[in-house]
Amino acid sequence: MSLITIVIVLVVVGVILWLINNYIPMQATIKKILNAVVVIAVILWLLNAFGVIGSLDTIRIGN
Repeated sequence: MSLITIVIVLVVVGVILWLINNYIPMQATIKKILNAVVVIAVILWLLNAFGVIGSLDTIRIGN
């Protein structure tokens, strides 16, 4: 994965999160939870993209 692709994905995710935070009315606590989930997901994706952590395919949720 090239560095340009990573930057583009980060910009797109940031713009989408900004649009959601500014233009979709919801409680502040829900916005905080949504922001935290998105930030954690992006951090995990970046760590996987740079090879810091192993493949995320082995992570299973549920059965």
